[in-house]
Amino acid sequence: MDKLSAMTIFVAVVDEGGFAAAARKLKISPPVVTRAVTELEEGMGVRLLLRTTRVVRLTETGARYAADCRRILADVVETETSAAGAHGAPRGRLVITASVMFGAMYVTPIVTEYLRRYPETDVECRFLDRVVNMMDEGVDAAIRIGVLPDSSYQAVGVGQVRQVLCASPQYLAARGTPSTPQELSGHDLIAATAVTATNDWRFECDGKAQTVKVHPRMSSSSNDAALRAALSGFGMTRVLSYMAAPYLADGRLVAVLGACEPAPVPVSVVHHEGRHSSRKLRAFLDLAIATLRGDAALR
Repeated sequence: MDKLSAMTIFVAVVDEGGFAAAARKLKISPPVVTRAVTELEEGMGVRLLLRTTRVVRLTETGARYAADCRRILADVVETETSAAGAHGAPRGRLVITASVMFGAMYVTPIVTEYLRRYPETDVECRFLDRVVNMMDEGVDAAIRIGVLPDSSYQAVGVGQVRQVLCASPQYLAARGTPSTPQELSGHDLIAATAVTATNDWRFECDGKAQTVKVHPRMSSSSNDAALRAALSGFGMTRVLSYMAAPYLADGRLVAVLGACEPAPVPVSVVHHEGRHSSRKLRAFLDLAIATLRGDAALR
């Protein structure tokens, strides 16, 4: 079997999570899939996949090889497209991931603009409040909030966000505005547990870290629900700055204890194809990076 065909089969096994699923996707027999992967492993003298009766997992070498295979196969497709005279038209399917609320507010408009510009593309959006394993789950690009661990992925910084404590003007008029974190004990608090997982809220006042144990009257795993409760005048909530940005801008919410906010965290666009990314992915990355960097709420 030629090397490109074997690479295509190997990537299908990775994407589909198994040999039988890859065979169904490619419309070939399972023995052909098994033989292709075995030939790759024997030819290089390395183990690419760990096989059990229930699951197939990439080895560390296999993960690197899968990324290289994707790049090589994308280059082949692009070369053929160029030779056919359609070099300027991105085409194909992308899988994008982000957190639920950031995906709805920021990524969805980018995706719809991308699809309008490039009619021969399709995008699957996976908006989840968990860290998606891009390699194992076949994701092309992710928008991540927070400090990233060292990895082989490419990351491009596009902005930053802060933890913002906020309340409605009506609530503050009735209950007063706290001037120190310790004064939060006298207020009705709404915990967005997706942002602050514990009741130990960290602040940084005059360069000094402070931790205050709070007792929320309402806790919610939904950031949007916490914001809705604050907008109704029930109490104060703490969310990421981009979540509250529209309401802070129109005055429906007011930031509190701004001088004691913790240090901001970065927002990054992450992908794994490096400088040789496919035209469809490169077009998405260019649009996403430019759009997010131009958003005032992420500065």
